[in-house]
Amino acid sequence: MKAASFEYHRPASLADALRALAAAPGTAKVMGGGQSMGPMLNLRLTRPSQVIDLSALPELRQVARDGDNIRIGAAVTHAEIEDGVHPALRAGLLQSVAGGIAYRAIRNRGTVGGSLAHADPAADWVLAMSALGAQIEIASAAGTRRVPMDRFMHGAYTTDLAEGEVIAAVRVPVLGDAARWGYHKFCRKTGEFAEASCAAVFDAERKLARVVVGALDGAPQALPALAAQVARSGALPERAAVEAAVATAAATKDAIDRKLLVAAVERCLQQVLNTETVQ
Repeated sequence: MKAASFEYHRPASLADALRALAAAPGTAKVMGGGQSMGPMLNLRLTRPSQVIDLSALPELRQVARDGDNIRIGAAVTHAEIEDGVHPALRAGLLQSVAGGIAYRAIRNRGTVGGSLAHADPAADWVLAMSALGAQIEIASAAGTRRVPMDRFMHGAYTTDLAEGEVIAAVRVPVLGDAARWGYHKFCRKTGEFAEASCAAVFDAERKLARVVVGALDGAPQALPALAAQVARSGALPERAAVEAAVATAAATKDAIDRKLLVAAVERCLQQVLNTETVQ
């Protein structure tokens, strides 16, 4: 199947894009790299009158240090982060995560902002940004606002974006030299979405201790008590503690899914603590 007829608009600036979006309320769709939008158009799950392509906008293609944060433009691709194109994102959690997203062809086109706006519960960026405590910078014709990642994703494929708004950037904290992080996911085969996933970030300098599980029925869920225990003890928690935390966060999952989540949490924390992987 192919997409229903639509107008294609490639604006020269973010302001131009926002004007075009405001001029077609409820009938226009914005597109980042098109890796989610393309299939939805072809399957006719969405039938916009106009598609506004944001992928080449200069304002959305920049990565820069801004005080204690790094501002990542929404149109920065997974591959650019994987390849270390932006020095501020090298040798950290985001570069590691980027290299494991789908396939290289998708990473070449897919964008950070597009993935977050699509809000697939099993996607990598929604989990990684939740673990980092990122803020989403949202732009509209009326101005800009920031929303913490914890409040941005309301549920599966549902976000805080209102009519006429687009993601302009993501702001992540600059981690200290002693910060530790981990990321683990289970996929049926390489390149597929995760069946279970976990991300963890510990940085005493930034007072950051977060363990978050993903690939749930909705938004990622933090495990604050488990994170506090790891930060306090510096050791891998007993399995019973991990199982209890996962059971609370993933109450709607079946026993097999919860077992996968427990294993994902343990292996993620083993990365943080540099312990051997449990078989």
